Amino acid sequence: MLKWTAVFLVIALVAAIFGFGGVAEAAASIAKVIFFIFIALVVITGIIGFTAINKK
Repeated sequence: MLKWTAVFLVIALVAAIFGFGGVAEAAASIAKVIFFIFIALVVITGIIGFTAINKK
């Protein structure tokens, strides 16, 4: 998932360099959403893993 964030970030940067404002804005917002979903999944997985270790 972090790979897709990087891909959309690169698309946004290239589009911004060539002057495609709408495309750059859309790609940047997609990258931002995917990044926050990734962070949320990391936190949730960490919490689940921490509670599973402590139940042993």
